[in-house]
Amino acid sequence: MWQAEHVQQWLRALYPKCKVELLPMTTRGDEMQEAKLAAEGGKGLFIKELEVALADGRADLAVHSMKDMPAEMPAGFCLAAITEREDPRDAVVSNDYADLADLPPGAVVGTSSLRRASQVLERFSGVEIRTLRGNVNTRLAKLDRGEYAAIVLAASGLKRLGLESRIRSYLSVEQCLPSAGQGALGIECRADRADVIAAMAPLAHAASSTCVRAERAVNRALGGNCSIPLGAYAESWAGTLRLRALVSAPDAKRIARAEATGPADHPEALGEKVAGLLRERGAAEILAALLP
Repeated sequence: MWQAEHVQQWLRALYPKCKVELLPMTTRGDEMQEAKLAAEGGKGLFIKELEVALADGRADLAVHSMKDMPAEMPAGFCLAAITEREDPRDAVVSNDYADLADLPPGAVVGTSSLRRASQVLERFSGVEIRTLRGNVNTRLAKLDRGEYAAIVLAASGLKRLGLESRIRSYLSVEQCLPSAGQGALGIECRADRADVIAAMAPLAHAASSTCVRAERAVNRALGGNCSIPLGAYAESWAGTLRLRALVSAPDAKRIARAEATGPADHPEALGEKVAGLLRERGAAEILAALLP
């Protein structure tokens, strides 16, 4: 709900005469506290109920974390805007340790992300990874009860919730490549709602949108979902994009990495190029072992 509240504030500032209401909803992804997302349907668990509300007219738009959006948009829906990106890094939260490097052997690290888990294991092989589910407050409560020595969360979510003080350290993008779209919000609506698309246009951030489109293209080209530890991160400057990506086996014993630069006006082409490089460097074999 916090991300919808941000958009609500923006819309009220842009259109003070319009009535902007939030439709309280929970998704199956929110309700599943223990199961692994990959085994229960993947990222779509967080958006299906919201798309049903859009389809039947109960809602005009839905706000998502772009990292939770499936690589393919369903027919009849579109992204009206991608907002300016917050901090894309992953953050370490712990009550006892300032950094993952300080953890003793066998310390338990909590995360719900296969991408985070594999990259943490690559750099900090002595830790134990355990699944961590629930909303941010639920995850922090589990940490505070002593179930984990440290947990890894998206820095953007903690900052938007006013919980930045809980962050002990950050994992650089070199240490832990972010998920495609991490830190950005996407505003989804029905593709036939030209009025909503026009109203959302002022919230779109060109540079963030370009970077996220490149990252999502990698994910889409590789059939990305929650069963693939896949990271993708693009940076934009002076009309050029730099895109880095990786695909990892869950145990981090095999990792394929690739990067390339290209013109910012063709982000999807750059994403497809990097996906091809990943396949050449072993991603195809990793994916073959993971995907049905």
